[in-house]
Order: sequence, then C-alpha cells, then structure tokens
Amino acid sequence: MYGGLFESVLGCFLKPLRRFFPSVVTGTVVLSIGLSLIGVGVNSFGGGSSAQDFGSMENMLLAIFVLIVILAVKHGTKGYLSSSSILVGIIAGYAVAFIMGLVLPHTGIAADGTEYTKAWVLNWDKVAQASWISIPPIVPVKIVFDMRAILPVLIMFIVTAVETVGDISGVVEGGMDREATDKELSGGVICDGLGSSIAALFGVLPNTSFSQNVGLVTMTKVVNRMALATGAVFLILCGLIPKLGAIVSIMPQSVLGGAAVMMFSSIVVSGIQLITKEKMTSRNLTIVSVALGVGYGMGAHATILSKMPEAIQLVFGGSGIVPAAFMAIILNVLLPKDEA
Repeated sequence: MYGGLFESVLGCFLKPLRRFFPSVVTGTVVLSIGLSLIGVGVNSFGGGSSAQDFGSMENMLLAIFVLIVILAVKHGTKGYLSSSSILVGIIAGYAVAFIMGLVLPHTGIAADGTEYTKAWVLNWDKVAQASWISIPPIVPVKIVFDMRAILPVLIMFIVTAVETVGDISGVVEGGMDREATDKELSGGVICDGLGSSIAALFGVLPNTSFSQNVGLVTMTKVVNRMALATGAVFLILCGLIPKLGAIVSIMPQSVLGGAAVMMFSSIVVSGIQLITKEKMTSRNLTIVSVALGVGYGMGAHATILSKMPEAIQLVFGGSGIVPAAFMAIILNVLLPKDEA
C-alpha cells in the first residue's frame, strides 16, 4: 500500500524528471519491453513451455489458425470488425479448440509412461467448479508499518514507474502516432500507484502496467476511454463472478500465443519508431546499442547476476527492461550532446 502511494508521489514530480526521458530513452525502454515479450509469445504459441505436449502439432496448428484469422480480419475488413481482429481470432480459436476436443483424444503418454492432459484441451471442470459470486474481503490482512519490508518495496515501485513510462510511451506512439505528453505520463504513473494501494486493501499483490497491452493498442489503434473503461468493468466482473473468470482462464495457451506473437512484435516496432523520431546520431546510436547490449543482455541472462547482492538481483534480474532503461538514462545524462 505504501509503495503504491510512493509511486503516485513520483508521478506528481514526473514533469521535472521528463528531461531524463527523451524519445531515445523511452524508445529503448519500449524496444526492450517488446524484445522481452517475444519469447513469452513464442512459448504460448507452442502451448506453454511447461506443457507436456509443448510444440505438438495440435498446439502449433491451433496457434497458426488463430494468427491467420487475425490477419484475415485485420486486413480483409474495415472499421469496427478490423479493430476487433484480436477478439475475433481468440473466439475462433476457442471454437476450434472445442471442436478438437470432440474429435481428438484429450490425453497423451509422456516419455516416463505417465498420462497427461493436452494443453489445448478446454478444462470445463474448472468452470463447473467455480462459484457464481465471490465478494473479496476488505483488509483481510492487518496493515503493519515495517520499514524493513517497505524500503525494498519502494525500490521496486521506482522500477515499476520506469516501466510504466515506457508502456505509456509505447501505447501513445503505437495508438496515436505521437509522443506521450508530460500530463499523460504523470497521470499514468499516479494511477498505477493508486491502483496498487487500492489493491492492497483487498489483500491483492501490487499492480503494474501490462506491457502486453502495448502491442494490442498498436494493432487495433483503439485508445477510446470508454472502450478501455468497458474492459476494466469486464475484468471486475471476472473477479466478482468466478464462473466468468474461469471461462477466460481456460483459454489454451496456443490460442493466446497465436495473437501474442504478432502483438509483442509490434511493440518492438513502436520502440524503433520512437527511437528514430530523432536523428540517429553517433550519440543516440551509442545509447541504444549499449543499453540493449549490456542492459537488456544482462537482464535476459539473469544468472550473470547470481554473485551480486540480493538487492541488485531483485531490481535488475529476470527482465531486460529495467537494466536497459537504467543504462539508457545514465548514458543520456553522461554523454555530451551533439553539436547543432
């Protein structure tokens, strides 16, 4: 809760900090986000890396079918239907997975002789077992002020704020073909923090901006506030009506992957567009190259940090986004400006 409030305060002071986030920096962050997500999309495309039948013919064909439907609807239609291509592809994927369940075996035999359920199978038992209504309790856990726990969380919320700036920059560039304003960046970080504080009152883990949605906005160009608010209401309903949430959660990973590989790659394109808004001088080229090479490379291979203090591993490990952003910001400050 305190971490969310801290992030909101950071958002209030984002305008004077904006000079540290020119397009070459925000573009590098967005590019890092896209690069970090491509692997996630490919894993889903194959049915989920933890699935026993990862990369099976059924998973791959289902993902390819979803991708083809999305491309056909996106570029073969206009208006509302074209903007809904992702939704149409996912619904079509659901329908095909249901039909597959009627004609194909649901289980397979692993190398050790054990039987497993295939990843593309729709688990309707989960829907049947889910309750109709669920009201979350308010403050299920006693709120305690302990600086030993709060200080590490504050560091993580600084990291979250940097990623949020990148996500907002990517959404505005991809959806509106321009750079985000100070007001948009500040408001986004403030709301991100307040959302985490409110979530804490219900005993929920902190929120963060969902980088995958950058690709969705880039593809659909839908940035209408009413449309986004409708999506938020749907998510709330999924929480209050577990059966509805269960229907969404049983989506096969390969259906999601068919949409994800295209969405996540479009984030990379948005990052490149942001970077190239300024002339690619030797200085800018150095910032992007070093940030991606050292920053993103180090984060993508977190084992290189295994001998570092735990605090460094916590902040920079696991994702290339934060170290790449850190390197880009530092280089932007230290490297001399190009002569006019």
